[in-house]
Amino acid sequence: MKSLISIIIINWNGIRWLPDCFSSLYNQNYKNFEIILVDNASVDASVSWVREHYPKTKIIINKKNLGFADANNVGYRQANGKYILCLNNDTKVTTTFLTELVAVLEKDTTIGGVQSKILLMDHPDTHDSVGAFLTSTGFLYHYGFGKKDSAKYDKEIELYTAKGACMMFRKEVLDAVSIDGNIFDPDYFAYFEESDLCHRVWLAGYRIVYAYKSVIYHKMGATSSSMNNAFIQYHSFKNRIRTYLKNLQLTSLIPMMFIQWIFTEGFSVYSLLRGKFQLSFAMQRALWWNIIHFSETSRLRKIVQKNIRIVSDSILAVKIERKPPLSYYVGLVRGQIHE
Repeated sequence: MKSLISIIIINWNGIRWLPDCFSSLYNQNYKNFEIILVDNASVDASVSWVREHYPKTKIIINKKNLGFADANNVGYRQANGKYILCLNNDTKVTTTFLTELVAVLEKDTTIGGVQSKILLMDHPDTHDSVGAFLTSTGFLYHYGFGKKDSAKYDKEIELYTAKGACMMFRKEVLDAVSIDGNIFDPDYFAYFEESDLCHRVWLAGYRIVYAYKSVIYHKMGATSSSMNNAFIQYHSFKNRIRTYLKNLQLTSLIPMMFIQWIFTEGFSVYSLLRGKFQLSFAMQRALWWNIIHFSETSRLRKIVQKNIRIVSDSILAVKIERKPPLSYYVGLVRGQIHE
């Protein structure tokens, strides 16, 4: 019998997306799965719709919006599968989507997690992102972002981090890298949470792989479009800094933190001069948050470095780092690419 897959879907007022998402999942040629819908205090008819049309779904209703990270923690603790899939509600999957993910995971026990080929729902010949690589600046290089699909992207490659819209892990790997019973840092409301998790997976001696034969379509930004840029950048900068404070060795951490501090302050001043006061203040809040939470971050760092890490940064760098062109960073500054 095929192994059970637990599919965790986080929902916040997403009834417009659920019919396509659920119907495509139930059209799979891989039938042994459970769906865990974690609802973040929606005020639309999402929950009642799922109860009516897919009554076998496990439904967890949070009293408040926990964000993507902690809501997935809630779902993870209720999951029974050998494999755990995090899937956005604004996706449609292809018939062999699950089969192809499992095939990659089962062919090599060193593969801890996989990401599907994620194409844009409105432009199905275009990539959302193939995944991301680490850079020496600390900003991620989102490989294939907005690029037309081609044979170039039809090969399995190792990634620093899978994209949270669709990524699957062995449950035993998640158990090994979880902290305080959480796979995601509960202080990450949104953004960079998957990078933090994937970093720990790499540190534990496993790999993250792009499974190109598994294809889905994603309505990119369906949830984040309701958030202003200051909110997005605050969480992105805050979480990125904390991720490196927890996961990097000191020899890697010190230069990375210097670059991040310089860029954060520079971006704050740049935003201020352009009259974007909320955005400028968000950068300062991101730094201040990490200062006042440094004690807790240090506690988490000790757990990562003593209990999870078995691979050095120098060995990992060869596999997970890339050097994007300067134009890529220009796109980050202009807000054309989000972390």
